Amino acid sequence: MEWRGGRESGNIEDRRGLGPVGVGGLGAGGVVLALIGYLVFGVSPSTTLSALGGSGAAQQQEGQRGTPQDEAGQFVDVVETNVDDVWSGIFRQQGRDYQPPAGVVLYDQATGTGCGMGQSAMGPFYCPNDRKVYLDLSFWQELSGRFGAQGEAARAYVLAHEIGHHVQNLLGQDEMARRLGSHGAESGSVRLELQADCYAGVWAAHASQVSGGKVALDAKDVEDGLRAAAAVGDDTLQKQTRGQVVPDSFTHGTSEQRMRWFRAGAASGDPARCDTFGADTL
Repeated sequence: MEWRGGRESGNIEDRRGLGPVGVGGLGAGGVVLALIGYLVFGVSPSTTLSALGGSGAAQQQEGQRGTPQDEAGQFVDVVETNVDDVWSGIFRQQGRDYQPPAGVVLYDQATGTGCGMGQSAMGPFYCPNDRKVYLDLSFWQELSGRFGAQGEAARAYVLAHEIGHHVQNLLGQDEMARRLGSHGAESGSVRLELQADCYAGVWAAHASQVSGGKVALDAKDVEDGLRAAAAVGDDTLQKQTRGQVVPDSFTHGTSEQRMRWFRAGAASGDPARCDTFGADTL
């Protein structure tokens, strides 16, 4: 994947090295529930923490804002900036104003968020309460080691997916999902996650154009993105952790669905093709 030399916006909040930051009123029990929800059932940690902690009044420690000095942090900055540039153009074509996320927070182990305590074991997630994406970069090793999704494009897919949740928040699609429920093969949660996969594909289709070729994915990179999407399907994760597939507890969609919706976005570059809420078949 090409990304070096891509535009940087400095929309990164680097909390690495600051140590865990506590959360008032949530407690260790809430963190444990969030971890179980993510690792066993695939429930988004922000969903669990928001339910437990209400507005999630967190003791948040401000990190250093700007472009990180290390390559891993610079990669996140370039990809996040490119994803925002893609969506800014799409929104402009629709007569809308796009507001980027409030930041991508890089942290170690644990940190306070607007949705409660964030833990690295939860994986990357978007918190709608503070409009930030949270990422412990150790997840890249888990992505390649545990999930078998290697390469920078797989990492970029993860970021584009999480910013896709931010797009949904701006458009009110997360509210639609809540009305349709959080569990089950046809639930609002599954439709929301599959749409975010499709939005990640839309980004991949436009990345090169908006960056003048400085950020670009070739056919192999797209396959790496598809591999990442497949690795985190509900059926695949449930087989690994529970030994059986339970569709009634789905929250993200199957591996096949996640790949298919990512491919739909990447092939068309059109967010209108990502209408999982109006789709008869997911």
